[in-house]
Amino acid sequence: MVLLMMFSLKPWSRGLALALPLAVLLTACDKPDKPVTPPAAPHTTYTQASWEALPAVSDADLQAGFAAWRSACVRLKADAVWGPTCAAAASVAVAPDATQIRTFLQGQLQVYSLRADGGSADGLITGYYEPVYPGSLTRTATANVPVYGIPDDLIVVNLDSIYPELKGKRLRGRLEGRVLKPYDDAATINAQGLNAPVIAWLTDPMDVQFLQIQGSGRVRLEDGSQLRLGYADQNGRPYRAIGRWLVEQGELKKEDVTMGSIAAWAKAHPERVSELLASNPSYVFFGRNPDSNEGPRGSLNVPLTPGYSVAIDRKVIPLGSLLWLSTTRPDGS
Repeated sequence: MVLLMMFSLKPWSRGLALALPLAVLLTACDKPDKPVTPPAAPHTTYTQASWEALPAVSDADLQAGFAAWRSACVRLKADAVWGPTCAAAASVAVAPDATQIRTFLQGQLQVYSLRADGGSADGLITGYYEPVYPGSLTRTATANVPVYGIPDDLIVVNLDSIYPELKGKRLRGRLEGRVLKPYDDAATINAQGLNAPVIAWLTDPMDVQFLQIQGSGRVRLEDGSQLRLGYADQNGRPYRAIGRWLVEQGELKKEDVTMGSIAAWAKAHPERVSELLASNPSYVFFGRNPDSNEGPRGSLNVPLTPGYSVAIDRKVIPLGSLLWLSTTRPDGS
């Protein structure tokens, strides 16, 4: 079962996504005199709920989840809405107990339950991992598939600099004369190459595709050392799931689509790999990240915390929100 509830900052704004491992979506909120209902995204329903509606959570999970959220305040503290909440969080003890955390959260946040189209509280939970792929810093006979850095001719326009109502929206392309044209799609880049720095060379085009899907990963070099890569930018084209293309082609059943089944199909059909990759026009550019014992960095550019960081769709959940997630881990716990 997946019960999703959320705390919200009021007025409704963008926030960080942190999960306290039980499914209630919490949206951060400064409590006004009158409750403010956040605008529901298409096919999503928010319903104000009480703290008593939250499923039980262990003290350890509550402490770890709060620590993960507070670590993101290094970026959220400048946010107009989240800044005051982060400032208030700084006054909480460095290693607070569960009672202190509950007192803080209940004083700052409003609980909302989140249901998908049709009113269901259940949903599909997927996982994120940091892949490690064999590769090289120089092109070799086996490592000959490039991982590109940001091209010099990629133009990124922040639309909210002109239209404030388009906050967070960006336009990407390249200049042809004085006209901004869409940047090359993945099929063109894969077929013709790109005038861009090559961060590393991998041995399999599917490894590059999965790296782009994950958004970060490591390259295991010939000497055994590892290079950490992270998302730097993207070509501006829409992302289309390659698994969906395989289903549409009748190659896989929808219920059988996994990263493993996609990789197995590609291995069995090398002559169609370029066709598969061309079905997803999006192309991700990477940069080198410092190697450390911390997790890969997320969209807030802070390290992800295993078990307590959640990827969100910003059209549905504001970046910075705290999530209370009730689900089952792969180990059955």
